[in-house]
Amino acid sequence: MIEGAALLAEALDAGAPVEAVFVGPGALPVDGGGAPVYELAPGVVERVASTVSPQPVLAVVVRTDVPWASVAPTLGFVVVAAGLGDPGNMGTILRSAEAAGASAVVVTEGSVDIFNSKVVRASAGALFHVPVVVDVPLGALGDLGVPLLGAVASGGVPYDEAPLERACAVVVGNEAHGLPGGLALDGLVSIPHTGRAESLNVAMAATVLCFEAARRRRR
Repeated sequence: MIEGAALLAEALDAGAPVEAVFVGPGALPVDGGGAPVYELAPGVVERVASTVSPQPVLAVVVRTDVPWASVAPTLGFVVVAAGLGDPGNMGTILRSAEAAGASAVVVTEGSVDIFNSKVVRASAGALFHVPVVVDVPLGALGDLGVPLLGAVASGGVPYDEAPLERACAVVVGNEAHGLPGGLALDGLVSIPHTGRAESLNVAMAATVLCFEAARRRRR
């Protein structure tokens, strides 16, 4: 389920299969892209939406699972979310990966559901524009065919020296526990910092790495 006319427009722009649109009182006319548009009685949107003050436009979009085989031939820079649990962080990573031109986002088993309504909102529509492969076993990451660079708070190669201009996958781990154990990595990458904080928020770290990769590729 998506909420708001802006997210609906993003879904339609990406060609996502919209099944139905629901509008509450006071909503501006919306384009359902051929999907049926239903008018709701007063108070219904507030009862079924997932936010406290919902927008008066809701839509149901058919879930589309992206198979790995469909994105593997176009690999360049990939972001791997290994065990992420916070929907806000996942949505931000999707948004940053899409904005930086990542080839794909890979989400491992045990991570938050990318179709969670909070993830969808935090992605600001990016979920519909970047290929996302979900429920990938940790043991299968080595089959991606590109070097795996694990993002760590310290002890890795500084991010401005890491080979991010080449085809590679940057792996970010769980908010509390970091990278999962037993993961076969080809290298580690860190973002040096001089403040008192032990580490950056995982979504912010992924954003820095995404745009460093984009900067290198422009060069």
